[in-house]
Amino acid sequence: KMGNAESNAYRNHLSRFLPEEQSDIDKVFDTLSGSSGSAGAKNGKATKKTVTLAALQARQLIIADEPLPEQMTVRLYNGMKSIDLTGKPSGLSEQIAKEQFVIFMSNLLKGNADEKVTIIMRMISKTEGPVKGKQIQEFTEDLIMSVVHVLSYRKELRGWNLENTRDSASGVKALASQLLSELKLADGTKPAGPQLLETNFDQSVIEDWVYRVPQISVFLSVVIRQGLHVLHSLPDQTKDILNLVPRCKGIKGRGLVSLFDIPSVIYINSHLPAELQHKWQLLFSSRLHGESFSQLCGHIVNKGPCIVILKDLDGYIFGGFASHSWEVKPQFQGDNRCFLFSVFPSLAVYTYTGYNDHYMYLNHGQQTMPNGLGMGGQHGYFGLWIDSDYGKGHSKAKPRCTTYNSPQLSAKEDFTLDAMEVWAVGDLPESAGTKGKKSILDVDPEAQALLEMAGKSRQSEGLREAIEEDDDDD
Repeated sequence: KMGNAESNAYRNHLSRFLPEEQSDIDKVFDTLSGSSGSAGAKNGKATKKTVTLAALQARQLIIADEPLPEQMTVRLYNGMKSIDLTGKPSGLSEQIAKEQFVIFMSNLLKGNADEKVTIIMRMISKTEGPVKGKQIQEFTEDLIMSVVHVLSYRKELRGWNLENTRDSASGVKALASQLLSELKLADGTKPAGPQLLETNFDQSVIEDWVYRVPQISVFLSVVIRQGLHVLHSLPDQTKDILNLVPRCKGIKGRGLVSLFDIPSVIYINSHLPAELQHKWQLLFSSRLHGESFSQLCGHIVNKGPCIVILKDLDGYIFGGFASHSWEVKPQFQGDNRCFLFSVFPSLAVYTYTGYNDHYMYLNHGQQTMPNGLGMGGQHGYFGLWIDSDYGKGHSKAKPRCTTYNSPQLSAKEDFTLDAMEVWAVGDLPESAGTKGKKSILDVDPEAQALLEMAGKSRQSEGLREAIEEDDDDD
């Protein structure tokens, strides 16, 4: 049926897929080539089935609302078209042959950086040769936007949605900038800012980047599987995509818009220990629970590892990951898995330096030690600090925080808090009282004492806010 030269290569690519994956790819290809109405297909079997750009676009349109943005469909098509079938004039045909389609799937879903890079170069730019930073930026933004779009479209955001999170558009730009900052020229330098956009990057630099930045491959995999709806339900995908977006608990139906956007959730989650990446549960929100330090403590103490995120009055959004349950005590706590991060105006994660063990600190109601919540640095000079006089905080890092090597995260060194959230990550510890429906009054003796002084009995059910059961938010 095919020339021997190409059939061996083609068979090798095909053999990477399990039989049920092969039939899934066949089905998708048949659907696409059927709708392209290629001349001659109906009168005689001699004409091989092919897929056109119009067919790919039509497939997007058949499903009334497009699963993939238009520009990503064009990029996928350019990637398929770039595959050179030996002995054929490449680049002349506007149609995608079955072999090209299979090799495209094989290289992008199963290949290494070397196999992916030629296709990615053509997805970045239709013309051969080096690509400009600006073109890589546009490709990366399209890729991230397509991931958010297709996961939302396929209802795979697992309890998050575009309504209960911050605007994704700024998150897409921030994550693209973060991934681009990993581009390294052959001499090891990393161009930045406007210089980056004008720099030319050749194929070897892009290959190195795809190798070092796993998100690019994972995002392409999501876009292909969910966008073209191929191999999306087969078990193989679970490895890289399973915990791309953690399950979201505790925000549904509460009319709250999180400080996180979906790209930043994906990025921060990828830096958590693997066993904590499957679920985030909202423990505290200043917008829901009020602006009070004792409320904050009552909601977050003994709940296992947490993410703290806050926004200052200038709109900067930043926070930290606490690897251990918060405890109220005058000593530092936590371990070297803790980190600080920034979400806006830029997205970045800052991990421990080994300089000291001042990972996390929480104290309340003490005369001799500072009262508040802190991460990194030292007393009076934290990388991140919220004062127990709720509403004030600081991020002091001249020039960098000793514990995490983070810069100043807030707009001003001493900031005023606008909003704050704390999310438990992974499964809540048994002791968090999800079984016995512990109330905040049980974990915050101060709140309980105040109520008793006010003459309200402890049993007053209206005042007991039960910790949320693990109801399914999907």
